[in-house]
Formats: sequence, structure tokens, C-alpha cells
Amino acid sequence: MDKRYYRIFNLFVGPLLFLLVYFAEIQGLSHEGKALMASTIWIAYWWITEATELAITSLLPIVLFPLSGAISLKATASEYGNPFIFLFMGGFIIGLAIEKWNLHKRIAFNIIKKIGTRESSVLLGFMIATAFISMWISNTATTVIMLPIGMSVAMQFKSDKHFGKSLMLGIAYAASIGGMATLIGTPPNIIMAGVLKEFAGIEISFFHWMIFATPFSIILLIVCWWFLSRNLKREKSSSVLLNTESMGKITAPEKRVLIVFLGVAFFWITRTFLWNKLIPELDDTLIAMVGAIILFLIPSGQNEDKLMNWNTAKALPWDVLLIFGAGLAIAKGFSETDLTRWIAQQFANTHFYPLIILLIIIAAINFLTEITSNTATASIVLPILYSISYSLQLSPLSLLVGAAIASSCAFMLPVATPPNAIVFSSGEIKIKDMIRAGFFMNIVSILLIYFFVITFIGVLE
Repeated sequence: MDKRYYRIFNLFVGPLLFLLVYFAEIQGLSHEGKALMASTIWIAYWWITEATELAITSLLPIVLFPLSGAISLKATASEYGNPFIFLFMGGFIIGLAIEKWNLHKRIAFNIIKKIGTRESSVLLGFMIATAFISMWISNTATTVIMLPIGMSVAMQFKSDKHFGKSLMLGIAYAASIGGMATLIGTPPNIIMAGVLKEFAGIEISFFHWMIFATPFSIILLIVCWWFLSRNLKREKSSSVLLNTESMGKITAPEKRVLIVFLGVAFFWITRTFLWNKLIPELDDTLIAMVGAIILFLIPSGQNEDKLMNWNTAKALPWDVLLIFGAGLAIAKGFSETDLTRWIAQQFANTHFYPLIILLIIIAAINFLTEITSNTATASIVLPILYSISYSLQLSPLSLLVGAAIASSCAFMLPVATPPNAIVFSSGEIKIKDMIRAGFFMNIVSILLIYFFVITFIGVLE
């Protein structure tokens, strides 16, 4: 079927599914719960099939929830202004300032320079730099930043057909892996934190998430590097010119952005055990927004410009923020209707061993996000998983954390994540290369997520 007709077909299927569920007789479910289920199915179908842009679909809750009688307009719209939205917005603005003044390139070049010029060392340097940057700005932006640097370096290793492939895959995978290490690194993390706070009153701080997720990311990054570097040359290459000197001395704007960035990171990391005793109202969102606003106020030291201006800030990924809002609105609907209880009852008689169910769910979400948006998947799945966690005799924290991380571990296909698609466009890798390496990474990530969740989940409590 022609792609255009396929989209038109899916545009009609979404509302049709809504009507079928909305007018069906569902025993034990209230009108509000049924309306929410019908609306969520429509939204999920359009997200999964990409019948229209994800951001457009993300506006549907504002219309469907009130009109169908699921929850009020006020309750729905308030989630698009949820504090987690502004936490991510603040992180995006800081990331844009880092990009504006090329601080990211200096960080990347210096990490690579210190690692060495062996092929395996250069690959490791790129992966560390990519993962570190991706902890603080979106993995998509990180990959866009690192790809041209990687392409220029790969040209100096033209004699080795393996290096270009390994470097491109290393950049894509490291961008996804690094994003898991912080709450703002990847959208599913924020959605998971929002669902847990909405349903269970559990607040996951920036610090506690890093304590749990950063070791996971480091181990997965090391395994990934080992796998991609197996066929690379080990001797040093005198032809590689990682010319960090060409950037010159660090500029005044770079220094000032770095100071703000380090200050925000310091407050994020130390808030729970240091600053909350002095300022109980201080949270990660306030820290992010204070840092972002400061960037608009501090002169750059070059011309009349500030470190950040609104023309630059317009590049914020508003579509991602809308998807967050939709996901949090869905979670709000689950918490305010009886749909949560109804879904849980459907699983009440499940007799599988809980830890086996946890492994199956982690694996299922991992492979599902190979063909669907991880943000959209997390928005749909996480509220449902919370609903069934008690029926499955599983900790909701374990189930949601495992699912959120799994949704960011899709490594096999170009369509799975923006980093995969971006490096695939380089022409250095074929789809079979990504599938071969990605399948190994998927299996490793599933097992590692499972181990971390059942062993270290107490760190978050």
C-alpha cells in the first residue's frame, strides 16, 4: 500500500477504534473509565502508526478527555504544565547554550585526545564523550553534534573497513546509553518519574536516579565498546589528527556556560542530602529553571550578546514537550478514573512467577520500541503497568523503572531511535550491521536491566 494511503487509512482507524470501545458494554468499568480507555486506544494507535506527527497526536487528550467525559479539561491541561515538563525545558535550554558556544565540541575533543590514537581507544573516546554529553542534552542533539566529528575522524582510517562501522554504531548506541543515566537524558525517564509521583507519591530525585542508573549506563557502555572494538586494530596510528588546538583557548562564553552548567549539576546532585534541609521547597525543576534563566541574564563577553537568547531558545523541541504532556495527562486519567482498578482486576488471576513476568515485560518493551517511539510507548505503557503491578505481585517501582529503561534500549533498527537513524544516514553502515550489533545489545541490555532492577532498586526508595 502506498505510504500516503496507509496514513489516510490509519487516520480513520484511530477514531473507529475509539467509537467501538466507547459504545461497547464493558462490565465493571464506569463511563469515565471506558471513555479514558477509548481515548487512550485512539492516541496509542496514532502514535504507533504515526498516522500524523507525534506532536499533533499529543494534543488529542486536551480534546478527547473532556468531550468524552473521561476527566475535566482543567485536569487534562494542567499536566501539560507539569513541573516535569519545566525540568526538561530547563535542561534543553542549558543544552542549547552548550551547543551555541561549541562547548560540547571542546569537551568531546578533549576526552578523545586524552584516550589515545589506537582505533579501539578512539572509539572509546567517542563513546565516552557522546554518552557524557547525552546525559545533559537530548540524545538526538548529541548524535547530530558527534556525527560530523566522527565522520572526519573515520576518513583518516579509510584503510580499515571495520572502523567506520564501529564508530557510527558507537556514537548512536552511546547517545542512547548516556541518556539513561540522568532524569533529563531521555524522555521515558521523566515520564516514569511523573507516573510514580502521580500514582504512588514516590519522588525520584536527580541524585538518586544517577546513583541507580549511572553504574548501569557505564557497564552497558563498556560492554558495547568491547563488542564494537573486537575487530579493530590495537596499534597506534600516527596519521590520526585529533586537532583540539584548532579550537584555540577556551573562550569567555564557554567558561561562563560551563560554570552555570556545573552549578546546576552540583545542585541537582546534592539537593536531597544538603540543600533540602535549608530550602525544603527546592526541587530539580526549580534548579533547572533558575539555571536556564541565569543564562538569559549573563553577558557572553562577546559583543552585546547574552549566553542565551530567545531566538536560540526557539529551537527547543516543543514536540517532545507536548508528548510528555500527553503522557502525563494519560497518567492523570488513570489515577482519576476506575480504569486502573479495572485493568488490575483482569490480571488478578495471573499465576506466573512475578520475577519471570518482570523479565518478559522488560524484553517485550525493549523489542516493541524497535518499531515505535520510546516516548510514546512509555506514555501509554507505564500507567498501565502501574495498574497491574500489584495484581502481578510486583513492586510498581521495579516494574516502571525496568520498563522505562528498556524503552530506551532499542539498538537494532534505524527507525528505533533518532540516534540510530542519524548514523544510518552517514552511509557507513548497512542495516544488517545494525541488526547484528543491535540484537546483541538488546539481549545484553535486557539481562542487565533485569539484574539491576531486582538487585539495586532499593537505591531509589
